[in-house]
Amino acid sequence: MFPSCSLVQLPTESPADPLLDGLNPPQREAVLTTEGPVLMLAGAGTGKTAALTARLAHIVRSRLAWPSEILCVTFTNKAAREMKERVGHLVGPAVEGMPWLGTFHAIAAKMLRRHAELAGLQSNYTIIDTDDQLRVLKQLIQAEGLDEKRWPARQLAGCIDRWKNRGLLPQDLSAGDSEAYANGQGQKFYRLYQERLKALNACDFGDLLLHMLNILRANREILEQYQQRFKYIMVDEYQDTNQVQYLWLRLLAQARKNICVVGDDDQSIYSWRGAEVANILRFEQDFPGAKVIKLEQNYRSTPDILAAASGLIDANSQRLGKTLWTERGGGDKVRVIGVWDGPEEARRIGEEAERLERERASLATVAILVRAQFQTREFEDRFIAIGLPYKIVGGFRFYERAEIRDALAYLRLVAQPSDDLAFERIYNTPKRGLGDKTLEKLHRHARARGVPLSLAAVEIADTDELPARARNTLLAFMRDVARWRDLAKQTTPAELARTMLDESGYTAALQAEKSAESAGRLENLAELARAMEEYETLSDFLEHVSLVMDNEANDQAEKLTIMTIHAAKGLEFDHVFLPGWEEGVFPSQRAMDEGGLASLEEERRLAYVAITRARRQCTILHAANRRIYGQWTSSIPSRFIGELPEAHVQQESTLSGGASLWRAQWSETSDPFAHVSRGTGRGPGWQRAATQSYDPTPRRLPEATRSAASFAAKPRTDVGIGARVFHEKFGYGTVTSQEGNKLEIEFETAGPKRVIDSFVKLAE
Repeated sequence: MFPSCSLVQLPTESPADPLLDGLNPPQREAVLTTEGPVLMLAGAGTGKTAALTARLAHIVRSRLAWPSEILCVTFTNKAAREMKERVGHLVGPAVEGMPWLGTFHAIAAKMLRRHAELAGLQSNYTIIDTDDQLRVLKQLIQAEGLDEKRWPARQLAGCIDRWKNRGLLPQDLSAGDSEAYANGQGQKFYRLYQERLKALNACDFGDLLLHMLNILRANREILEQYQQRFKYIMVDEYQDTNQVQYLWLRLLAQARKNICVVGDDDQSIYSWRGAEVANILRFEQDFPGAKVIKLEQNYRSTPDILAAASGLIDANSQRLGKTLWTERGGGDKVRVIGVWDGPEEARRIGEEAERLERERASLATVAILVRAQFQTREFEDRFIAIGLPYKIVGGFRFYERAEIRDALAYLRLVAQPSDDLAFERIYNTPKRGLGDKTLEKLHRHARARGVPLSLAAVEIADTDELPARARNTLLAFMRDVARWRDLAKQTTPAELARTMLDESGYTAALQAEKSAESAGRLENLAELARAMEEYETLSDFLEHVSLVMDNEANDQAEKLTIMTIHAAKGLEFDHVFLPGWEEGVFPSQRAMDEGGLASLEEERRLAYVAITRARRQCTILHAANRRIYGQWTSSIPSRFIGELPEAHVQQESTLSGGASLWRAQWSETSDPFAHVSRGTGRGPGWQRAATQSYDPTPRRLPEATRSAASFAAKPRTDVGIGARVFHEKFGYGTVTSQEGNKLEIEFETAGPKRVIDSFVKLAE
């Protein structure tokens, strides 16, 4: 079944193995413990790559196995290349004999080529990409007479991907699984899709592991051959494995049980991609007698940063437990800064970055890590204004994202009917049934008449050049554009954008996809509308966007980095800024509404990852007011701020209670999830905060709020039941009940409201 191993000359082991030089005792233990199951529990910045590389090299140098008898699995091609290079430096040419070092998909594809016929494929099968997958699904949806606008192919693709990540074939789906698409037709379409792929002699990326898992399950002889072949199995980033990866690895390791997995349960942040933290948590149950080696000595961050991160993650219940420490001394405490609103947050970080630059710190060592992509817009606009070089890593700049470009094209066409580029981009976005042939006829007519495409569309819609359906669709679209052009003269640019996105069907198309990606795109569109509220006219806003897009700093210049926390995993920076630490933003309300307590713990792991990216300084910011879905609302600091150990935090603002506020509020209950809403749009705390008024013009607190020591953590003693009070938005009222620093007040005009006591003053 397998080709014979080529004999590679291996270097002999010296009495004092240089592979162990520079490793601390737990790392050395992980390298030298070669037999039996091993869990290398490696905290952030603890040198797990060095230990894993040295372990692999040690097995080869010690001649415990030929290079071709070692299975080493990574998650990315980049990680596989780096691993091969590092091992090559240690063992020389022997690394070239390691065909089983690679990603899950690469290794599974290599196996499947050998056994394709057992999956109903030929060995020269094709691996289709996402575009081809969507094309096949659209064909199936159309053939079955389903409305693709109501049940998008992208939604079905997401369902199938999740099922394959769980190791499920069509016949394995439950009734609940099948209900995820087209009112219970999920199983049927999954089956039709798999049949179509086999007819095409093709598979998608999810099939690679799924097919191999089922081949190994059904063919004992093949499974035993691989179990005997792989004397040692090593897996990097084990906390990120999904169910099918976990099942595949467990099968291969059952015979010899020489499996070493490296990971950190506190950094499992990819459940939306199918990762299951339970895989690493139950490793000792899967492999009884497993040795757990904890790498806790951190080589990256200062003591205060590590202590703050460790104190925060201690609030999670689903973890194996470890405490990071360092031999480094000194360093600043984690700063928690309260600001008035989102624009001030961007100004404050801009000022801090300029200060660091004056102090000769490289901008390349400075990073802003956000929870969601829509947060980047405020910083981009600010940095453009002050000329601070920046780059977006792991994504596009805000105005370069596809959904933003689509929205801008709508706006440009309204502002300038002769903008043919804008017309081309949106005339069939979202899908209206207008294809390339229609566009070709429009171009031909426009050139013949010397008119822009929008006018050509109106003219050709009155002819028989197009089929009736296309003609009617095109005419309806142009009528919409004309109506929006009239609306632009009567309303604000922001309201125009919201109306166009709704009436064009663009918003509905994204909502129908029901995926994390589409939800993020909707957030970006909401942020675009918020940005437009600062401009009086549409032309002013479009001119601003043009200037932003044209501002491209020298590629050789040092730049500050802006990226999401998810994208920052594995990276490190001297100075890290973490904005938006408010309830509903971070932790994300959407994530908690969809995933409950499990999602809350993952959000906390994400916060832990964010803090541990910092080498020297970590600064957390939260705003007292933020615009949510176009409405200014008062914001409550994130519960994560309250979970930071006080001894390692420096509060730099009395604008809000910050950590002390949340310690007071969240200590009211032993249930850490009690304040998270279940099945509603926002949690109770968020709803109460959203009732507070906010004037975006002033940059200082109202007199009543300042005098009351805004957001005080302890309840006021001068405001009790029966007290007559005044609230700036709701007017005069009487306190009817009190719970901590929260008051129930019967207002004379607004009726009963629940407010924080610092927002009221005693009536005179």
